[in-house]
Amino acid sequence: MSQTLELDSAMQAAPRPGAVRRQLVKRLADAICLPASKLTPQERHMAGDVLVELLRSTEADIRESVAKRLVMLNEAPRTILLILAKDEIRIARHVLENSKSLTDSDLIQIARQVKLHHRKEIAQRRHLSDAVADVLVEFMEEDVVETLLKNRDANLSDTALQRILVASRAHQTYVELLARRDELRPSHGLTMFWWADTANRRRILKRFAVTRHVLQDSCADLYALAAAEGWNDSGVRKALQFIERRQRNRVAVQRSPYDGLEAAIEDIRRTGLTRTAMEEIAYMAGIKPATGAQILTDAGGEPIAVFCKAPGLSREHLEAFWIALGRPTQADDGTPAPALARAMETYDTISTDKAQTVLRYWNWSLTASLGPEVLDYIRKGVIPREEEFGAAAITAALVFSHKG
Repeated sequence: MSQTLELDSAMQAAPRPGAVRRQLVKRLADAICLPASKLTPQERHMAGDVLVELLRSTEADIRESVAKRLVMLNEAPRTILLILAKDEIRIARHVLENSKSLTDSDLIQIARQVKLHHRKEIAQRRHLSDAVADVLVEFMEEDVVETLLKNRDANLSDTALQRILVASRAHQTYVELLARRDELRPSHGLTMFWWADTANRRRILKRFAVTRHVLQDSCADLYALAAAEGWNDSGVRKALQFIERRQRNRVAVQRSPYDGLEAAIEDIRRTGLTRTAMEEIAYMAGIKPATGAQILTDAGGEPIAVFCKAPGLSREHLEAFWIALGRPTQADDGTPAPALARAMETYDTISTDKAQTVLRYWNWSLTASLGPEVLDYIRKGVIPREEEFGAAAITAALVFSHKG
């Protein structure tokens, strides 16, 4: 009986399993968190090495408590942070979102070795560099990309923007989020316009439909010089055509069988639109037939409104052109057709000079780089590299290969 009592007393006095480990982990974490005035770097790292070994086989709640402690430390041992950052998400999130000790190199390594929820936590970090963002975008996980686009403190490189731009053709949410990013360039926005919904088209036009007064004033004297050279430099010719103030092509109007744009629209309203007539209208409006075809075949009304406003066609001619294209003017219930209503709204809200900027940019971006190599990329559904072919080639490939 006495032996039994002694055994029971010993069991009651013994600490519960893991209690010493918990205390040791806490003490080591406390030591690591001491200020530099009380702990040498060497001792801090030694404590970290010991703590690493304990963390590998300790309970999740202990690991989480350590993560919460170390995340506030500016000089936490990186080995421990890397282990905790790759742990299960409830532990890793403390380090991934808030630790200031993780370098870009650390974050890139972590991003390549973890799962979606971990990458989403990284995407929420403040002051996220473009190098880390590039790696996150490589995986093209919707939750991660959307989180990244919403993070105003994240820096996005052209490479990341280009990847997301391509994917936005199938994700309207990306279009809206991209349209709000400061890094977005006109080449991105006015390309994305072609697959944007009504609200995003309005947003894109508001942001990128601008005047070209500075460009026009600074290049005004070059037209005479280019004419004296016979316009033999195609690159100069295309660039100056984009900058030019006058939208209508006077040479095309003089050569056309029609007595101007208005007469052409009245004629096709009576006889119907043919390919030849479409090409004539495009040339007189100062754009290439390929650009005209893209505008006239678009299901929305906004591009046609821009097309009509830029060369100074009246609101009445917009409606006549709409009818000539065989577009409905009324819905089944007798109300105005939604697409025509959008066209009229766009026509009324955009100024002539801003409409010219958009129309000329579309024309330049869609046709300036349509060489054999770019056409081959488009046929294969492959997007060429911007550093090799330029922004116009990217636009042409994205727009003309989009199946909508």
